[in-house]
Amino acid sequence: MSPSVAFQKPRWLRDLVRFLPLKSQFVLSGNVGDLQVSEISPGVLTPQTFNVNLRDALLEAGFSQVIGWDPLTGFRVLGRPASDDAGDVEAGDALLRELGLTPVDGAAAAGPDLLSTTLPRMVDRNGEPIALIVDFASRLVVRNDSLTPAEHQLFTRALVLSHSARARPAGEARKPFFNTVLWVVHKEGDLPDWLLVDNPRLRHIPVSKPDLTARRAIASSLLRGLEGGREASAEALQLAADAFIESTEGLLLLDLNAIAQLARVEGVPMARISDAVRRYKVGVTEDPWLKIDRRRIREADDFIRRRVKGQTHAVTHMLDIVKRAMTGVGASRKGNRPRGVAFLAGPTGVGKTELAKTVTSLLFGDDNAYIRFDMSEFSAEHSDQRLIGAPPGYVGYDVGGELTNAIREKPFSVVLFDEIEKAHPRILDKFLQILDDGVLTSGRGDRVYFSEALIVFTSNLGIYRQDENGERVANVMPTDAFDTVQRKVESEIDRHFKLVLNRPEILNRIGENIIVFDFIREDVAAQIFEQMVDATLADLGEQSLQVELAEPARAALRSVCLGDLSNGGRGIRNQLEAHFINPLARALFDQDAQPGQRFEVEAISSAGLRLVPR
Repeated sequence: MSPSVAFQKPRWLRDLVRFLPLKSQFVLSGNVGDLQVSEISPGVLTPQTFNVNLRDALLEAGFSQVIGWDPLTGFRVLGRPASDDAGDVEAGDALLRELGLTPVDGAAAAGPDLLSTTLPRMVDRNGEPIALIVDFASRLVVRNDSLTPAEHQLFTRALVLSHSARARPAGEARKPFFNTVLWVVHKEGDLPDWLLVDNPRLRHIPVSKPDLTARRAIASSLLRGLEGGREASAEALQLAADAFIESTEGLLLLDLNAIAQLARVEGVPMARISDAVRRYKVGVTEDPWLKIDRRRIREADDFIRRRVKGQTHAVTHMLDIVKRAMTGVGASRKGNRPRGVAFLAGPTGVGKTELAKTVTSLLFGDDNAYIRFDMSEFSAEHSDQRLIGAPPGYVGYDVGGELTNAIREKPFSVVLFDEIEKAHPRILDKFLQILDDGVLTSGRGDRVYFSEALIVFTSNLGIYRQDENGERVANVMPTDAFDTVQRKVESEIDRHFKLVLNRPEILNRIGENIIVFDFIREDVAAQIFEQMVDATLADLGEQSLQVELAEPARAALRSVCLGDLSNGGRGIRNQLEAHFINPLARALFDQDAQPGQRFEVEAISSAGLRLVPR
């Protein structure tokens, strides 16, 4: 491809070349297993492996030969690009023999012990400068805090050599060169601290993940290999490249290469490259959101209202979120953000969790298909490890996190975080990552994507507040109008996140999707009561026990159950169990009721329930 601006080598490589005359050893850590963008000819960019890019840079800088070492192959001379000349192989064998090794076709088997003895010969060698790349150096140490004698000897030699090495002029320009040693590790801490810390003759260079510029450099060339890519107009190619670059934020160049290969194998055209990205991230072939029965969603209003009583505004708002998730209207797919987010707030027992269950039933046909976390179980400081998994070296590291494991298994899901205010503030940082980036990194280092999930939070925030004496008092009352309830609850939620938790950014990510539920009013409570009673009698009917409730008994029961609505539908259920379900079960048991019999509840009072056969 021909970039619009001159290609600039990665920062780590520029940093390395700048310090080659000044340092004798380098530690390269981080994204060392990824591909790196390389300019193989003027204006032509291609991804190459890290070691090939490193070798080319060293040879270009003036080193005569570059040797590579890894635990499996041992030593090998990394030949010049596009060269398999027999003379080069012979020269490589001669160099390895000079270092006391026994080469065969440019390679000499050697373990860590021989690496240790070869280092001094290599560093002190006279003649044209050479470089040694020690690959997979992280595997040279079993336990950093308890080195074996062989490990200690290897790195002690490296430390001493870093100080004793002397630069010598070489090449036509007579620039100073060391015989340079480069340690390639995953993490800086994989090598002994005393080798790196306060060592002025060794430089640590972090290798970062590819940024937008690096992804853009290879996007067009990868897309041209897809169906419709070669004949695409410049404008169409640019649009596809922009979508490819945005949807792969946080991924490696290796991932981009794999996505392009996946698209070729599965016949995904260039114009639908975002679909290939989604398949690669979450492992589903077709977009599950597009397969949802839209007729069910159109008719969902009545279905939900049968289960969630008296919350018309909440039902409408929640369905709007679901419809946006299905259509993608206004949704930026950049950063893998979830399909939708809802924050359900309000009094207890008014249907917040029931609404989440009902939406799950709409999407999956199963109430229990959601992934639920009771945040009261995550109030401890380190409970975030339950969600994402323990870090390496800790108990349970191999098990993974409850949340990350669940999303990996079911990326298309409703994730319910119940009573979010009870979670430790440290957990909220994980929520921020989910809402902002749509990705979590598990304790094992796996990236888990939430791009296909619908996130639902429930909370009782705003129902109570602290007065000037620090005591917990009611912030809203069942007698308040709904507009008042909504205003006070939203104000208290805003205060809690901004002043108590100091995390206003979480509210910013939730945006206008805070849905405040109303108290259960008397007319709605009556509907809930009738539905619960009828459901109880219907359950008995399925057991061939016909029980009828006389009107005086029903009226008395209604009066008891609706006497206090402060606990919403849950309070009605509790009163129903205490004054009807439990006494009825006791009476049926005492009368040895058998299938096929008919009974009538004639009266209900504080003294109990009167049940007579019919």
